[in-house]
Formats: sequence, C-alpha cells, structure tokens
Amino acid sequence: MPFKANADPRHHIPKQRHQVTNWAEYDAALRQRGSLTVWFKDAAIAAWRAEPRTTRGAQSYYSALAITTALTLRAVFRLALRQTEGLIGSIIRLLGLDLAVPDHSTLRRRPETLQLPRSRSSSGPVHLLVDRTGLKLCGPGEWLVEKHGTWTRRAWRKLHPGVDGDTGEIVAVGLTARDDDDGAQVGLLLDQVMGPVVSFIGDGAFDRDDVYDEVAERHPKVAVIVPPRSHGVLSGTAETAPTQRDRHLQFIAERGRMAWQKASGYNWRALVEADISRYKRVIADALRSRADARRATEVGIAVRALNRMLELGHPKSVRIV
Repeated sequence: MPFKANADPRHHIPKQRHQVTNWAEYDAALRQRGSLTVWFKDAAIAAWRAEPRTTRGAQSYYSALAITTALTLRAVFRLALRQTEGLIGSIIRLLGLDLAVPDHSTLRRRPETLQLPRSRSSSGPVHLLVDRTGLKLCGPGEWLVEKHGTWTRRAWRKLHPGVDGDTGEIVAVGLTARDDDDGAQVGLLLDQVMGPVVSFIGDGAFDRDDVYDEVAERHPKVAVIVPPRSHGVLSGTAETAPTQRDRHLQFIAERGRMAWQKASGYNWRALVEADISRYKRVIADALRSRADARRATEVGIAVRALNRMLELGHPKSVRIV
C-alpha cells in the first residue's frame, strides 16, 4: 500500500525542535578540534624518546606517548600511515625540534603492544549506559556490492561502548568478533569504570541472569535497568523477595511498558546511541588495522580522541516545540 492504513485517524505528532543555548562556546570548541596544539602537546615532546629498557628485549626508540600522539592525529584527521608520518615530520620541522620522526612501519607495528592509559572518569557516581554496534573491516564498498554483488561474507567486529550518562564520555569500551555474546562483555566493561556505578542501563539483549549476577558481584547496590522480554515470567520468589527483574515485570504488567521506560529512566539509553553515531561520523564506521590487537588499540585511541573533543565543549540545548 502506498499509504498507511487508517492514516486519517492517526495522531500526527510533530517533530521536536531544540535550540542550542551555548552556541558561541560550542562553535569555538568545534574550531579547536582542528587545532594541532590540542593534539600535539608539550608533554609528548618532552617524553618523545622511550625510557631505557630495564628488561630483556629490544630497546624502543619512541615512547608510548609519542606513538599515541601520532596515532591520535591519524584518527582525528583520517590519515593513512604515510600521511601521518609526513604530518608529524612537518610539525617537528615547523617547531624547530631535534626529534626523529616515526616511520609508517613503526606506526603500523607498535599498536600491537601499545598500552593506553585508562580513561579519566569523574569521582562521582556513574550511570553506565551500554550498547553495541558493528564496525566494518576491509572489503568491497557499498557501491560495488549493490552493483555487482559480493561473493564473500562481509567481515566486521562488534564495538561495545560504555557511556557515563552524566558526562557523555565513553568510560569503557570493548571490541569483539561478530559472533561473540553481548552479555559476556558486561564484566569487562564494569572493570574499566573507575568510579562507583549506581545504575546500569542496557537494552533487551542484557536481560539475562548472568548479567544481573556480574553487575551485583561488582556493585551490589546498583540499579539494573534492562527491559524484560515480552514473554518474561516472574521468579519463584517474586511474592516474598522480588528481584529487580521481578519489579520491572510487575510494573510493566500494571502500567505498561511505555510508562516503565519513563519511570525507570530507560530512555536515558539514547545517549549511548548518540555516542555511537558520533563515533561513526567523526572517526569512521570501519576499522583500518589488520590484526585484532591493533584494532583494539585503534578503537581505544579513537575513544580517547572523542572524549577530548567532548572536554573542549559540547552543545547545551533546550526544547522549544
């Protein structure tokens, strides 16, 4: 049918409109994202050369901070490895520094063992929002697939971000194969959060006993806000000692699922979906590294860059319609 059935009696809900109240500050923050001084800092220059190795093995010439700086510039400006080498060399020459430039082979090899510092999180309570999305690997582009079809299965990896609901920063991240279980990543995400977690919000894929157990093991008093499945049933102790899931089911049975979403704060999960969209628009919707260890480093550096952009400034909007 070209039109929806019973279109006339349907309720037409107008699209919400919002207005940014701090446009001047946000506009300045957007310009700062393209400034080299934001990404190439004095700390990296001071610690450009690696510290002498105290254990057995070859001595690295460039420090982890120097490699991280180079790879961050690559992620922010979407450069190839040789272009990244050229950009670093030009910056060093313009600054008049006597520093060596890491070649593209070093930038390709070092992410295999690069240890990134943990994300800085606020000392206050964390409302952890979790979700997952797919990142493409190398393969034919969308135009070739649509035009000629494809003879091989498209390869991709799952990205599991954990977002702080108060700040919008990505405080935990995981990268797994396409067939790995989503609920099995909850423990790894919780271990990356520095502050106390007061609520855990996820979609229906996390409606599992082991997810509730993982959260309760690390944070016994946390509120787990996960929508129960449509065919979910109460536990055997629902009448005497109801679990959090039992209370969700009872509320939905009494007042409906939409009312539960509003009352429980489940709609807050839209923030992690916004961060996933921001990752794919600002960084990329695909991975460029060829090995899983390098891909994990690539994702970690991209997350640090997005958090840095958020620190520079973010829009504050109010609804006007």
